[in-house]
Amino acid sequence: MTKPVLDFWYDFASTYSFLSAMRIAPLAETEGVAVRWRPFLLGPIFQSQNLTTSPFVTFPLKGRHMWRDMERLTAEMGIGFRRPSAFPQNSLLAARVAMAGMDKGWGEDFTRAIYLAEFCDGKTISEQGIIAEVLGTLKLPVEATLAHALSDDNKSKLRVQTEQAQKLELFGAPSFTTADGEIFWGNDRLEQALRWAKRS
Repeated sequence: MTKPVLDFWYDFASTYSFLSAMRIAPLAETEGVAVRWRPFLLGPIFQSQNLTTSPFVTFPLKGRHMWRDMERLTAEMGIGFRRPSAFPQNSLLAARVAMAGMDKGWGEDFTRAIYLAEFCDGKTISEQGIIAEVLGTLKLPVEATLAHALSDDNKSKLRVQTEQAQKLELFGAPSFTTADGEIFWGNDRLEQALRWAKRS
């Protein structure tokens, strides 16, 4: 019998998407739900809302709360946390590489590894050298993978996926969408989204 499906929309610049990426696989397995990992870019969506940067930067009080919240939540999850020197980071290259890996079976592992590099090691994920380092850790061919990620075809796939997120009226990340069109926003809605996916 086919499993119900939950789409997981995430941007590598998103702190709370990091938490969901680290939690979603075992939770989905327990619930019997298949997950489609959907990297996309928040930049165009923020621009459509007349935002030039993350709301966590625009509203400093909200930003300070978010960083403390991240410290608490990662401590509960038993994973390290280190605030990167720049926030939000440019996530374009990482998203292109993740997009390239989704059809080849390593996209999920790459996603988790990049998030750990960014939010546990404090690395700058817009740097090609950091991306190459993560690919090497995953024993993937660095040059060939980067060439594929930067191909016009793969760039187009990410662009189309971001446009799809806009058509769905997603406004932040992480977001989760179900077969019946429901949208759940935020790491704290992950469990509810999985339950709803089973119903739909």
